[in-house]
Amino acid sequence: MTGEQLSARVDSWIWSVRLTRTRSIASDACRGGHVRVNGVRVKPAHVVRVGDEVRLRHEGRERIVVVSRVITKRVGAAVAAECYVDKSPPPPPREEAVTVAVRARGAGRPTKRERRDLDKLLARPVMEERRRQARPE
Repeated sequence: MTGEQLSARVDSWIWSVRLTRTRSIASDACRGGHVRVNGVRVKPAHVVRVGDEVRLRHEGRERIVVVSRVITKRVGAAVAAECYVDKSPPPPPREEAVTVAVRARGAGRPTKRERRDLDKLLARPVMEERRRQARPE
């Protein structure tokens, strides 16, 4: 197979086996300290060999893989899966991921409609009910 060698750069290998979408994301992860090879934080140019354990924190989860084949060219998903042994914990179920209402920076105060939508989303009482609760009769 073309692109197969005895060693490769860690950012290139992570991208080649499809753990990240782009090579620049893989290099940024290395520079940011999110990639460890055999327990040591590495730079993008670190050499990865067969048998190395690569830990990658990406998209809110940690991937733990053991290198079984070194490649430098991006390959299909089926071939990429043969290049490592995945020892990652299973991803969290979708129910655990809590959606958070995010407002664009500088958007100002919410309009009345936006506030009502937020109240519905967060299951808050309607404004009239809030007024009745605030004023004792």
